[in-house]
Amino acid sequence: MRSFRFALAGCLVLAASVSAQTDFSKIEIKTTPLGSGLSMLAGAGGNIVASAGEDGVFIVDDEFAQLHPKIRAALAKLSDRPVRFVINTHWHGDHTGDNANLGGEGAVIVAQDNVFRRMSTEQFIKHLQRTVPPSPKAALPVVTFNDEATLHLNGEAVHLVHVKNAHTDGDVLVHFPGAGVLHMGDCFFNGMYPIIDIGTGGTIDGYIAAVDRGLALAAPGTKVVPGHGPLGTREDLAAFGAMLKEARAAIAALKAGGKSADETVAAKPTASLDERWGRSFVKPEAFVRTVYDTLPAR
Repeated sequence: MRSFRFALAGCLVLAASVSAQTDFSKIEIKTTPLGSGLSMLAGAGGNIVASAGEDGVFIVDDEFAQLHPKIRAALAKLSDRPVRFVINTHWHGDHTGDNANLGGEGAVIVAQDNVFRRMSTEQFIKHLQRTVPPSPKAALPVVTFNDEATLHLNGEAVHLVHVKNAHTDGDVLVHFPGAGVLHMGDCFFNGMYPIIDIGTGGTIDGYIAAVDRGLALAAPGTKVVPGHGPLGTREDLAAFGAMLKEARAAIAALKAGGKSADETVAAKPTASLDERWGRSFVKPEAFVRTVYDTLPAR
């Protein structure tokens, strides 16, 4: 549960825009072996997947810059080789915050085209009512792609799949088919309602499609790494997807019937789901409003 709490704390930091006030000295990096040279690292912010092998180390996401020494120390326990690549699952700072440090040490940062576009210009996160300044040059991806890419490292063909307009417009699922591991980034919040970043291209329909794509990639027994929350299974991802579809249907019916956003919230369309999914930082009202806003106009 500690890794879950710290991952959640990282999202709360982002949501409240108070990362500078967080005592990062108290954050621990917990490492969970995933097999085949892969590990999940959980601290504050988005979960990291690290691959360590004969070609060196590469990681998926990198949390916050303030955690750089602790992340490097955790990686050093896996391998004495340098970090060669960093894959960003999307542009948010709790997943890209250590880019500049790692890039400065020689790591090549890889991301979808829209991640470069978002990070290189000022952005506004509607859900959080937060303006985000451009990232420094050292933090920007140096290799980008549109739909799909493959990295051949440490004996694995790592498949990067762009899913459109899901959590953002630059989300990437990172699949390790040989190892049976899938990193969903923030297209999966395990056990909780997700943030859908409308201001940078997120939509409920794209989010549902991203989960369906993840389910198509994940064979039985696949370890599914969420952006936030504990390590999951294919069954956990399926339950999350079913929740999204049920919530969308209920909210869409009210919107199609002429209900305003306020009236839809008041009708509590997710009441049967809230006990399981609405007890974390994204509360039912916020989730309902976000879904309502991303649905087609009535």
